[in-house]
Amino acid sequence: MAICPRRGADIAMRTAFALTALPALLLLAACSSTPPPPEWKANAAAALQAYSSAQLSGNTRLAEFEFKQAQSEISRTGRLDLMARAELTRCAVQVASLDWSPCTAVDAGAPNAPAEEKAYAHFLAGQWEGLNPDLLPPHYRKLVVQHQGLLAPGAPPGDPPPSSRLQTISDPLARLIAASVLLKRQQLSPTEWAVATETASAQGWRRPLLAWLGMEMKGAYAANRTDEATALQARIDLVLQTKRKDQ
Repeated sequence: MAICPRRGADIAMRTAFALTALPALLLLAACSSTPPPPEWKANAAAALQAYSSAQLSGNTRLAEFEFKQAQSEISRTGRLDLMARAELTRCAVQVASLDWSPCTAVDAGAPNAPAEEKAYAHFLAGQWEGLNPDLLPPHYRKLVVQHQGLLAPGAPPGDPPPSSRLQTISDPLARLIAASVLLKRQQLSPTEWAVATETASAQGWRRPLLAWLGMEMKGAYAANRTDEATALQARIDLVLQTKRKDQ
């Protein structure tokens, strides 16, 4: 079935924010039944989609260009809350590549930032204590509920994390973000580490794949698992080689 241009803009906007498991920034109606959306909405959505793709593929220059384009479109509205949400999107994509730099996106939009955005910012920072799971995107609610359940009075101490925590997250980027936050919290199991690495590999996302492989290789060397570390280095070399060919 053909998709008309306006409907395509709708899908682009939804996809741009679904990438980071945030609720849709704006719900654009179908082209056949409502007036066309303002131009800035489709432009911002397309730019954020392009930013995410470029960032994950390791094309930093293009990613920065596309994000500035998105900022330019959103700035036309004069809405700090929308700008904060775009910044939060960037933070989430960076977290997928084990970049845990402080994210001040929500502070920039305060006091206009909705509770959902504040909750997501706390989730990305690994600050799950007292976090209301209902305010999070559906991908992550079960993770936080499980964490809070383990902390509840009477919970068995030292229970290992469920092996299916990441497999139940169907969206690849959301799964990778969750794995990164679990690693930051020092709660990522070896099995889940493998899931994260192979998620990045299956999607062909160079930046997060290099980050996960690199950290895994350091751990292998630290544990004197030389053969494993050598194999990981070979994978890293291959990714870097294909990156140079594509540039």
